[in-house]
Amino acid sequence: MTRNTLYLLIGVLLVGLAVVGYLYYQESQSGVEIRIGEQGISIDEN
Repeated sequence: MTRNTLYLLIGVLLVGLAVVGYLYYQESQSGVEIRIGEQGISIDEN
């Protein structure tokens, strides 16, 4: 395995880890969700 291939593999793994961390962060956030639709306004606490 060449050095460039190793760097590429490490880069891909780091990007994948960053994406998974970001998705986990988005899912674990707590807050208030406000939706406006045909049935009126609904407010949900996460």
